[in-house]
Amino acid sequence: MQKVSLTALMRHQLEIAKGASSGRSAQTVYGGHERILRQTMIALRAGTGLQEHENLGEATLHVLCGRVTLVGPEARWNGSPGDLMFIPDAAHALEAVEDSVVVLTVAKLR
Repeated sequence: MQKVSLTALMRHQLEIAKGASSGRSAQTVYGGHERILRQTMIALRAGTGLQEHENLGEATLHVLCGRVTLVGPEARWNGSPGDLMFIPDAAHALEAVEDSVVVLTVAKLR
C-alpha cells in the first residue's frame, strides 16, 4: 500500500506554479501512460490555465483550493474547493480565477 499527502503535494505544486513562467505545474499522483486510470495534480496561478484540448476519456476534476472555470463548447462551469466537476466529452479549457489546485482523474478510453 502507498499513501500520498495531497495537502503537502498541493502546497509544493502551487509554489512551483507561482514561480513558473507558464504559471502552472503538474505531477502524476497515480497511474501513468501504461495504465487506464490516471490522476494528476495541476496547480495554476491566477489568470493562467490550460488551453482548449480534447477529452481523452472519462474524466473528472476535483477542486482542492482556489476557484476555476471549466469552459466547454456550450457552457462554462465554476468550481470551488470541494467541487467535483464532470469534464464534457468534447474540447474544453480550464481557467484559474484564483491561485488553484485541482486533481484531474482520467480513465483513458482511446
